[in-house]
Amino acid sequence: GRFGTKKVAPKKTASADRPVWFPGAVPPPWLDGSLPGDVGCDPFGLAKPVEYLQFSVDQLDQNKAVNKTGEPIGFIKQNKKVQVDADSQFQPYDEVFGIERFRECEVIHGRWAMLAVLGVVTAENTTGQTWLEIGAREIDNVNYAGLELPFTIKQLSIIEVLLMGYIEVARNTQTDPELRCYPGGTFDPLNLAADPEKAFSLKTAEIKHSRLAMISFLG
Repeated sequence: GRFGTKKVAPKKTASADRPVWFPGAVPPPWLDGSLPGDVGCDPFGLAKPVEYLQFSVDQLDQNKAVNKTGEPIGFIKQNKKVQVDADSQFQPYDEVFGIERFRECEVIHGRWAMLAVLGVVTAENTTGQTWLEIGAREIDNVNYAGLELPFTIKQLSIIEVLLMGYIEVARNTQTDPELRCYPGGTFDPLNLAADPEKAFSLKTAEIKHSRLAMISFLG
């Protein structure tokens, strides 16, 4: 099928000698090292598990002159298991500011950044112009690496929208948070992720390269 089956690596646990993003930094409890590339970096606490304040029910007795409003009675923590709703493609996760959602965004943006940096370096080395100038030239004559392409800018834009639209719709129909980022199957033709330990190592390498690519493109 288009998506493979989920391969689960042994859960990683936090250790005293684990790598951290800054020498001497103490990772927060919610970054326990179980995610690939987790170096305990969350200085603003954005991925901290959400706690909701629970109130009692307001009094709604129409025969009373005064009805008391509900009072705080405690806190409710988010369920450990992340829920993904395939019908809500703009916000599939049950919690927007959750570590699983942040990780998915980081992986997807990192992959785009790696493609972008590769495209910029390749285009500039083959044409001798900056990638901004190359984009302006494409309006007059569509070519890549000196080869003319039999498409107009409008046609290429339509093809890209349809192709990427299909891929994103297919990805967002997946309700497993793991398979949303790492579908496997036809996306792993060499079966490199068959071993869970090796898969974790490959995911760690990918997220490190992704972060470097995002920083390099920004710079």
